[in-house]
Amino acid sequence: MQKRFNIKTVAPNALKAMIGLETYLAQCSISKTTKELIKIRASQINGCAFCVNIHTQDAVKNGETNQRIFLLSVWKETENIFTDEEKVVLAITEEITLIHQNGLSDETYANALQFFSETQIADIITAIITINLWNRVILSTHLMIGETLA
Repeated sequence: MQKRFNIKTVAPNALKAMIGLETYLAQCSISKTTKELIKIRASQINGCAFCVNIHTQDAVKNGETNQRIFLLSVWKETENIFTDEEKVVLAITEEITLIHQNGLSDETYANALQFFSETQIADIITAIITINLWNRVILSTHLMIGETLA
């Protein structure tokens, strides 16, 4: 697979806008652990090795366990590995990432309201759409593990 172009060079204002989303997420209402679970799970679904690689490393640096990372793709089959709140976040992540199937269901949204405020849900959704944006840029430009946007 041959790299196509560097978005920083070709569309620097687009990259700047994407970084703006990351700046917002850095101070938003959801935890680093939650953000990394979202990033890893969406990237797994989208088949973005670049992002899975980066975000699993970031998750470990933030204290995430290998076991939880290894089981993330099969979280629905686990009993006591993920909290109920994390399971709701992962369900939201999957439904939004796979939006072409049905989108965020009323059931999942209602479950989220049991654990999160509307502001927190908005932040969760923003985190999901942001990693999906990154996945699409990286996959479309053929950015490979070890390369940088700079």
